[in-house]
Amino acid sequence: MADFVFYKQLINHLDSSILVLDEALTVRYLNPAAEALLQVSGRRCVGVPAEMVFLDVQQDLQTLEDSLQQETSFTKREAEVRLMNQQVITLDYSVSPVEFEKTMCLVVEMHPRDRLMRISREEELITAQATTQALVRGMAHEIKNPLGGIRGSAQLLERMLENAELKEFTQIIIDEVDRLRNLVDKMLGPNKLLERLDTNIHEVLERVHSLISVESEGRLRLRRDYDPSIPEFLADKEQLIQVVLNITRNAMQALLAQESPEYFPEITLKTRAIRQFTIGHTKHRLVLHLSIIDNGPGIPDNIRESLFFPMVSGRAEGTGLGLSIAQSIVNQHQGIIECDSAPGKTQFSIYLPLELSLDDYQSQAQKNIF
Repeated sequence: MADFVFYKQLINHLDSSILVLDEALTVRYLNPAAEALLQVSGRRCVGVPAEMVFLDVQQDLQTLEDSLQQETSFTKREAEVRLMNQQVITLDYSVSPVEFEKTMCLVVEMHPRDRLMRISREEELITAQATTQALVRGMAHEIKNPLGGIRGSAQLLERMLENAELKEFTQIIIDEVDRLRNLVDKMLGPNKLLERLDTNIHEVLERVHSLISVESEGRLRLRRDYDPSIPEFLADKEQLIQVVLNITRNAMQALLAQESPEYFPEITLKTRAIRQFTIGHTKHRLVLHLSIIDNGPGIPDNIRESLFFPMVSGRAEGTGLGLSIAQSIVNQHQGIIECDSAPGKTQFSIYLPLELSLDDYQSQAQKNIF
């Protein structure tokens, strides 16, 4: 008995999540790590059927029964598991039959994958953004040089012409060159250092709320879901307004383009504070999670992976620069934008560190400025 208590204490201190099922596939034990992962209380779950606590949505209970009867182990990678609160999480788990007091039981060892998958996805997004910025910077240099020559030549030609009608054509050349130059400058994103001041994120959202309310003319519902405990932080307020406005305006345009009597268009602006959160390679003590959620048709599959690249747009009249610029601004704040979209719900998540110092911001801004 002393050995049993000792081994139980060891299991209770493991980082791995351990779940034990008996012959009837009911819960007999969870260690604290499993309680946290499955978001349940160990005492309340003892005697509860396994499918209420741990249900692989892609695999029925027959696999667990086969493992028990045939005394064989198996492992599942990146499985989607539904919890008691109906939330679905992704994890790796291994099932091993073990004999205890002359009866067989199953030991399920679980490792969460959501956090690792998200960090990996963020690293890919940050790398892709840096690569895109380098390509755009090189392309802008190659484009703007000949544009300057074309504009100068058109101006010289205009001075030599006496016919006013012919001067009209040279003016068209100059105007189109200027338009292309402005387009290239927009692709490069912000070209100045951040003006870092104490910023209240809800003042930013209220400005966007007012602008979208006027533009939508009452044709959609705007909801607020704010966490008032979020502190002020150093940021460029005007550029953050541009970020949130670009994303919210895109959502508004997608919603209003749909003529469906089944639902009323709705956008939710939501803020939450997250502790001990990793952005890229850096773990932050406190992070702002700003969500912009709409109930529209979702983002087309063919542009979902390249959504934050320049010149990528789901609308025929769109420039495809809004999200690219937004991502660039958030990167300068050492944050990141992510998107999760499905028909009926699209959510853009903006993550911004809340504890950065002035020196941290200045260092990051110097790296991102063109």
